[in-house]
Amino acid sequence: MATAPVYCTHKELKRVYPQIDAFDTKTPIYGWTEVSTDKFAAHNSGTVTQLFADGEDLGPAQSAHTDLNVLGEWFYNSAEDVCYYFDTTSGGPADRLMEAGEEFTAMITQKRTDASRYLDSKLDPNLPREQLKDKSGNFDYMIIRSSALIAAAFLIRANDPTSEVATALMEEAQGNIDALNTGNAALSWQTTRDASRGIIRDVSYTDGSVRPVDTRGHWGGTFDLIRVKIEDGGALDGTATYSVWVKNADKLGIQQGNQVVDTKKINGDYQTLAGGLQIRFAGESKTSVATATNEWEIEVMGAAEHIDASGVKSVANTRWLN
Repeated sequence: MATAPVYCTHKELKRVYPQIDAFDTKTPIYGWTEVSTDKFAAHNSGTVTQLFADGEDLGPAQSAHTDLNVLGEWFYNSAEDVCYYFDTTSGGPADRLMEAGEEFTAMITQKRTDASRYLDSKLDPNLPREQLKDKSGNFDYMIIRSSALIAAAFLIRANDPTSEVATALMEEAQGNIDALNTGNAALSWQTTRDASRGIIRDVSYTDGSVRPVDTRGHWGGTFDLIRVKIEDGGALDGTATYSVWVKNADKLGIQQGNQVVDTKKINGDYQTLAGGLQIRFAGESKTSVATATNEWEIEVMGAAEHIDASGVKSVANTRWLN
C-alpha cells in the first residue's frame, strides 16, 4: 500500500516558522531517590511515555522495575505514578537533566504528516495529487508553505489552543487553499492565460549581465521548453549574439532539438524567438554586457490549449423552496 506524501520537511517547517524549537514539550523530572543499589525512583513524576537523560532518548521502557540492571534502563509504574531509572554513575540522576515527553523529531514528523492530510482534505478533489510536484519532482512551494503553516499552527495549538499566532498561520494557509481551489493561484503544471507568451527561467546566468526581460506574441505550437543561449558576449551594439532551439521529434528545445535562430545580433529591441514569439534582452544599466554561454529556458504552452488556472470560475448556487 502506497504511503501518503508529507508535503514539507522539518527544515522547510522551520523556515516558515523558525520558533518551532520552543515547542519541545519535555518536562523535567526531579526528586530522584535511590531505592536500591543503582536504582532510583521519582515519585509523582506524572505520566512518562518516554524518558530522556541529558537530552538522550533512553529507548523503550522495561516491563517492570525489577528488570532494571543496565545504565539507562527505565520503567514507569502508572498505578503508583513512579518513574524508575537505573544509573551506575557516581552522581546518579541528580546530576543529569532527566526529562519526560515525546521525542521532538518524532513529534514534528507527526505534525507534518497531520498537516499534509489536513491539506489534502481541504484541496479541491479535482486537483490531481500526483501533479502537486514541479518538473524537478519537488512539491510546489505553495503546497510546501501551506502544509508548513498548518503544521506550525497544530504545534502551537497543542500548547495554547487560543494562540493568535496559530490563528494567523491558519488564516494564511486557508488563503492559499482558497486561491488554489478557485483558480486564483496556479501550480507549476497548470496552464495559465499568459503561458503562451512563455515563462523565462535561468539555466546559467551571471549576475548583472544582459538577460531576456520580456516576450510578446503567442506561441503557435504545443508544450516546449525553448532554449535561449548567448553565443558571443559583449554590448548590445551588434557585438553580443544569441541562438534559439525548439523541440523536434526526439528532444525538447532545452535538450537542443532544432536550432531556429543562429547567432543573431542582439539590439535591445524585440527580436525573433520562435513560433510566433519575440524576445527582448536588456541589462541592469546602459553599460551592462551579455556574457557568453549564459542560458535560459522558456516554457511555452499553445495559445489554444486548455487553461487550468483562469482566475474566474463559476459557482453553482441552489435555492431550496419550502
